[in-house]
Amino acid sequence: MSKLPRISETEWEIMRVVWAHQPVTAADIIVELARQDPTWHPMTAKTLLNRLVKKGALKFKADGRAYLYEAAVQERDCVAAATDSFVGRVFGGSLSTLVAHFVGEHKLTPRQIREIRRVLGSDKDP
Repeated sequence: MSKLPRISETEWEIMRVVWAHQPVTAADIIVELARQDPTWHPMTAKTLLNRLVKKGALKFKADGRAYLYEAAVQERDCVAAATDSFVGRVFGGSLSTLVAHFVGEHKLTPRQIREIRRVLGSDKDP
């Protein structure tokens, strides 16, 4: 798929369940969503499943009377697209501004600092 569908915040919750458990039935998706948040309504989940199929984010096949859902898009591709969109909108496309913001606004634990250094390739202390 060349163009990734835009996935809303609520649709992300559905997609995370599908990515983690695919292939998965609508009933199992609803059970997992309700386990995570008891306010989820089954009809809302079914509406969002249909919307994600129409957007091309999910595909399904009949399995008896149930439908098995699978992702039609890769999680890493959707995360990358959402991240690029966020950095572009909020930080003018600047990763260094994003990092500076988070470092300045949040108290990082020593473990988080080590992880950031590892990711940046500078895991040696100065």
